[in-house]
Amino acid sequence: MWSRVVEVMLGVWLALSPFIFRHPGSEQGLWLNDLLCALAVITAATLSFWRPTGYAHLLQLVIAVWLIGFGYFAAPHPTPAALQNNIIVGLMLLMFGIIPNDASHPPEAWRGDRMPETDNDNRATLNSNA
Repeated sequence: MWSRVVEVMLGVWLALSPFIFRHPGSEQGLWLNDLLCALAVITAATLSFWRPTGYAHLLQLVIAVWLIGFGYFAAPHPTPAALQNNIIVGLMLLMFGIIPNDASHPPEAWRGDRMPETDNDNRATLNSNA
């Protein structure tokens, strides 16, 4: 579940970014976009820790596509740093959002004393070394 922790950190970064990149007070759409997306990212990542909502992190793929599109199409070129940040955070959320919750665990066939049946020669070598 390490990727969910990283997603929460990305959500916190997204919530702090309007203050760091100093969105103008008149640009309430930029503030609202960053804060609502941050809340959605943190909520989806946190819900993924609970087994019944374990696939909630996939909602971040939609949020990521939104952030990339918003950052690319919301301003004239050259894109300001705050919107470039949205694009980068969106790309990172795409990468982390597809990582399964149990990615840090070995495959079920490797757990315990069970070894894959297809590799009999290596099994004898591994068992003799143990």
